[in-house]
Amino acid sequence: MADTEFDVLVLGAGPGGYVAAIRAAQLGLKAAVVEREHLGGICLNWGCIPTKALLRSAEIYGYMKHADAYGLTVSGVGFDLPKVVKRSRQVANQLSAGVKGLLKKNKVPVFDGTAKLAGGGKVTVTAKDGASQTLAAKHIIIATGARARSLPGLEPDGKFVWSYKEALVPDTMPKSLLVVGSGAIGIEFASFFRTLGAEVTVVEVMDRVLPVEDEEISAFARKQFEKQGMKIITGGKVTKLDKGATTVTAHVEVGGKVETLTVERVITAVGIQANTENIGLENTKVKLDRGHIVTDGYLRTGEPGVYAIGDVAGAPWLAHKASHEGVICVEKIAGVKDVHPMDKLNIPGCTYCNPQVASVGLTEAKAKAAGYEIKVGRFPFIGNGKAIALGEAEGLVKTVFDAKTGELLGAHMVGAEVTELIQGYVVGKTLETTEAELMHTIFAHPTLSEMMHESVLAAYGRAIHY
Repeated sequence: MADTEFDVLVLGAGPGGYVAAIRAAQLGLKAAVVEREHLGGICLNWGCIPTKALLRSAEIYGYMKHADAYGLTVSGVGFDLPKVVKRSRQVANQLSAGVKGLLKKNKVPVFDGTAKLAGGGKVTVTAKDGASQTLAAKHIIIATGARARSLPGLEPDGKFVWSYKEALVPDTMPKSLLVVGSGAIGIEFASFFRTLGAEVTVVEVMDRVLPVEDEEISAFARKQFEKQGMKIITGGKVTKLDKGATTVTAHVEVGGKVETLTVERVITAVGIQANTENIGLENTKVKLDRGHIVTDGYLRTGEPGVYAIGDVAGAPWLAHKASHEGVICVEKIAGVKDVHPMDKLNIPGCTYCNPQVASVGLTEAKAKAAGYEIKVGRFPFIGNGKAIALGEAEGLVKTVFDAKTGELLGAHMVGAEVTELIQGYVVGKTLETTEAELMHTIFAHPTLSEMMHESVLAAYGRAIHY
């Protein structure tokens, strides 16, 4: 019979869960995972990874359409949507299989089924065929993730109204599309379909797109989106959808007035909802706050021996946050010295639209609101030789410093490859770098990263190239 007693049992094998289980095994703990659907979770199968594969196809298609600008001749430019989708699914499947291999390599057994806390360090696992078994563990980590939130009247129907899942495997290329919500998920899909030629309208209830980003970066990104032909409505609310035979008519309320917009498809991207139902929390001391599990800095819940990591444990809803929480949680369980709670201001955020957006730390507005006296540096892509050579001269790098101490409070970027560049600032911020260290750092030439240096210099009136 299979072993049913463990030191650590992880409920969910997403980027938080599988990482926690592997780290537990590395530390000599007997670990196991329960997963009801996909190894790798939403991220690898229906989120981060397949969307990036789609966006890459769109990016290359966009370059092909503008080949003449690079002195190249390309004829018969087009795309095959089923092939684009097939490639995306193959990438996701490859990575999911990779997770399976990693768990096997680390001798972490996977139990297929739905898990439910049964009290006293026990978990009941029910397989799809209805068969159930009970597992026991000293430490139980809830990593059940989250799902797309739907608004009344805007529920996805799989045909005309899509969630992210239908948007990832579209059965048709819509000529017109409405995206509800301009966070990372919404704006990435808007970017993908617009690049492939759809008429795209984005409706955002807040006063700007990408509302969690620095205001200046949001404004810059919006101008680029609109330059590409995207229509953006901010301060708007979709109140109703009327479905016809082949189209959907949306009622959009803006400033007290209602406008109608008829499109072939609608994508809803209005946030997420934690998966806390039916996992046995009712008879525990686990507390919820707005649907998410409350934890301390080491991911402990109110119930002894029960922990929560990742999306189920609250914002920011990012795969890398989940993974890091998994490591912190397990290392604390294992008694590793010098385990520190996570500083959420050191978590980078990346959006893979065109142009890309990336950030870490406080925005200019939040730094001021927190009482800091600040110095702000800006450097545009147009001042960078590599950006111009790439044909990617539209962008901005912005840095925010504490004027008194020189501490890097935040960094915000929009433009080509900024999702890769941001890590330089993340490392610097984690090391508690000041402007002095960044100024004395040598950046290779010609690179996009030179703009990071120039932005720091600009904050102190020392920019050389602009």
